[in-house]
Parts: sequence; structure tokens; C-alpha cells
Amino acid sequence: MRLEDFDYELPKELIAQKPAEPRDHSRLLVLHRDGGMEHRMFYELPEYLGEGDVLVFNRSRVIPARLRGYKETGAKMEILLIREVGGKWEALIRPSRKVRIGVPIRVGEYKIEVLERKESGLFVLEVPDGALKEGEIPLPPYIRTKIENPERYQTIFADRDGSIASPTAGLHFTENLISRIKEKGVRIGFITLHISLDTFRPIKNAESHKLYKEYCEVDEEIIRLIKGAKRVICVGTTVVRALETCALEGEPRPFFGFTELFIKPGFEFKVTDALITNFHLPRTTLLMLVCAFAGREKIMRAYEEAKKLGYRFYSFGDAMLIL
Repeated sequence: MRLEDFDYELPKELIAQKPAEPRDHSRLLVLHRDGGMEHRMFYELPEYLGEGDVLVFNRSRVIPARLRGYKETGAKMEILLIREVGGKWEALIRPSRKVRIGVPIRVGEYKIEVLERKESGLFVLEVPDGALKEGEIPLPPYIRTKIENPERYQTIFADRDGSIASPTAGLHFTENLISRIKEKGVRIGFITLHISLDTFRPIKNAESHKLYKEYCEVDEEIIRLIKGAKRVICVGTTVVRALETCALEGEPRPFFGFTELFIKPGFEFKVTDALITNFHLPRTTLLMLVCAFAGREKIMRAYEEAKKLGYRFYSFGDAMLIL
């Protein structure tokens, strides 16, 4: 498996800089795994769902993980908090060459202590309680237009703080759309997976790449739902990873802990029957996951078709339904 197999070129004008309004007015490319394609609007999604289906969302909420501060010398620093472990935070700091162990970074009224530099390039920080109130939602670097309402980068059901990026497949859903879906006899379930470093970290080797561990929760209620489902429809790649993690040893069962499941072509899916997802960056674990689910050639052909038809890509872009 070559990393080049998961590469493609995208005109910059197709990178969505702001979300569709209303949320469910994005476009929807429906990809059937027999190779057929349809071009619809996201609010038409209920036409593809039916009684007995279970639609599973990630309820993780994006935290204000980007902190802008400065050293005592006055040098500007930017911190991206990644994950809290044992009361300390792992983080990226830019510019990293100016970071010194033991030298604090001031963020607002708070002093953040730099305790350690890890081999991975991450730093371990002591972050005072309340410092996150000085932070901002970390939009992806390819979004260069500031959004007026940061809540627009949250799903409407996000209520578990912990992610540094939004589970973007869920951004297309409105209360009205979910009501229409429930009227079809579809049941709704939730997992929690806190999105972390690998959302934007580039892959250097497709075979040897290891995912940064992400915390997830799959409780007894969702296990009961998926076991009784006609179809399990995952809203986003994070939901796929959470549900497939809980079934790695056979029958799905509750899971509370860290997952580093890397889904790539050749993976045997045990839970996921259909997938709602956005259009992903090239050379990423997310693109590899959707290629594993639908087949690389079908996905890459669908991406080329989407480019020709002017679909909007990435976090604020349009969506795919893979059946």
C-alpha cells in the first residue's frame, strides 16, 4: 500500500471557507458500493433511511484549545492543547524552537509551565485551572475566513468537552432534519470520541503509521441499539472507529478507554453498514478509512466527480452518504 494511492489535487477554490446555511443545505453525494452515484441535497437524507435503521453520532464538543501567549522576552507563542493526561496537557507549541523547559508562557492572566519535550514533538504542560477561558476554537489551518459564531463549528448535540476538531459529518444536521429522520422509524444513538492530533497530522508511511490515542466511550445503551439494528449508519469516521473498536474481539461490547485503531484498506468491518462523511484531505487516515469502507477506486472516482461538479471540500464542505 502506497501513500501516493491516497493522494489527489484539489483547486483551492473548492476548499469551503464557511458552512452552508442552513446547516442541512449542503450538497450530498450518494455513493452506492456497487459504483453508482447520485447527487442530492443533505436535507433529502431521510429518503435513504428507514425503520430499523440506527443513526449514530459523536457527541464530543470542541474545546477552546488554541491559546495565544508570549514568553517573558515578549516573543509570541501559540499553544494547541491536544490531550489532558494525569492532570497535565500534551500540546503543540509554535514556534517550537523558541520553547525552553521551565520557561513559562503567559496566556492572559495565567502562566503555563513547560515541563517536558517528548520525542513525538509534543510538549507536556502544567495548565492552570481557568486558562482555557483565554482560548479559542482551533479551526483547521485551511479555513482562512473567521467565522462570526464559533458555535457553527460545533454539532447541535455536542455536550461532552474534549475534541480539538469538530466531528464534521455531524455539522449538517438540524433539529428539524433529525425530527424527520425519527419519523421514518430511525433510532438515534451517541458515542463519544474526542478528536485529537491525527485529524491534521500528515502520514509519512501508510504501512507503519500509528495513530495518536483518542479517548472514546461506547456505552451499554448504544450497544443494545446497534445489536438490534437493521442497519448501523455511522455519522463520521470517528463513529466508525469507536464502534469498530468495541467489536475488535468479536461481539460489540461497551468500551471506555483509548483507541488507536487505524482503519485502512483490508480492514474487516463488523458494525458499520453505511457511512455519512465529508470529503477528506489527501494522504490522511480519514481518506484511508473511507477507501477501506467503499473501495479506493470508487472513492477516488467519486472525488473526481465531486471536483468536476463543484462540491465543497473539507470541514465546512459538502457530504457523502456511502451505502
